[in-house]
Amino acid sequence: MGPVLCLVSAACFGAMAIFGKFAYQAGVTPATLLLVRFGLAAILLAAVLALRPGPRPARPRPRVLVTAIGLGAIGYAAQAGFFFAALRRMDASLLSLILYTFPALVTVAAALLGRERLAPARVAVLLAASAGTLLVLLGAGAGGFQPAGALLGFGAALTYTVYILVADTIVHRLPPLLLATLVMTGAAGTLGVRALLTGGPDLGFRPAGWFWLACIAVVSTVTAMLTFFAGLKRTGPSTAAILSTVEPVVTTTLAALTLGEFLTPAQLAGGVVVLCCVAALSVRQVDRTVAAAA
Repeated sequence: MGPVLCLVSAACFGAMAIFGKFAYQAGVTPATLLLVRFGLAAILLAAVLALRPGPRPARPRPRVLVTAIGLGAIGYAAQAGFFFAALRRMDASLLSLILYTFPALVTVAAALLGRERLAPARVAVLLAASAGTLLVLLGAGAGGFQPAGALLGFGAALTYTVYILVADTIVHRLPPLLLATLVMTGAAGTLGVRALLTGGPDLGFRPAGWFWLACIAVVSTVTAMLTFFAGLKRTGPSTAAILSTVEPVVTTTLAALTLGEFLTPAQLAGGVVVLCCVAALSVRQVDRTVAAAA
C-alpha cells in the first residue's frame, strides 16, 4: 500500500503545474498562489482534523510539534521560494531536471545517516528512474542555462532533501493528518508574514483564478500531502523519493492532454522507463511486506 500512496501523491503534485498554468492565465501572481495554497490547505486540514470521528490524537511532545511546524515554516516555504525564484531566471524544463536530483540526494544522505542500506539493486533502480526522468524532461527542451537560476534550483533540491529526511524522523510519531496540518500551518504562517512585509497579497485576479487555486489546495496540496506522509511512513525516505520521479511524467502527460503539448519519442521512452522502475519498486516493497508478515 505504501508505494501506491506515494504514486497518488506524485500524481497530485504533478497536476499542480497544470493548475498553476491556468491560475497564472487568470492573473494570479506566484506569491499570491503560494499564500492562498498553503493558507487554504491549512484551513481545510484543520477542519477535517476537528470534524473527523473517533478519538482525538494524543497531544504531541513539544519537540515533535515544533519540528512539524518548522517543516512547513522553514522547509516547505523555503523550497517553494527557491523554486519560484529559479523559475524566473531559467527554463522550467532545466529547473525540473535540477530539482529532480533530490531522489539521489535523499538516497545518499539516508545511507550516510545510517537509516537505510545503499544496496546495489536500489542504486540501479535509482539510476534507471533518474535516466527515465531525464529523457522525459529533455524531450521538452532545456533552454538557456543561468548560473544564478541553477544555484536556486539546487537550493530547492537540497531543501526538499532535508525536508524529506526530517519528515521521516517524526512521521511515525504523528498521524498523517495532524502532521500535514502542522506543516501547512507553518508554511502559511511564513508566507503570511512575507505578504504583510511586502504590502499584502494581490487578489485582483479574475474569478476563475479561485477555481484553480482551489484545485491546487485540495488536490495538489491536501491530498498530495496526506498520501505522501502515509506512503513515507510505510516505505521509508529513499523509496518515497524514487517513486516521486513519476511526478514529471504525470506533468508531461497532463500538459499534452490539456495544453496541446506533444510527447516526443524520447519522452515516451523515458515515461516507460520510469513506470517500469516504479513497478519494480512496488513488487519489491510488497515482497518485503509479505515476508515480514509471514
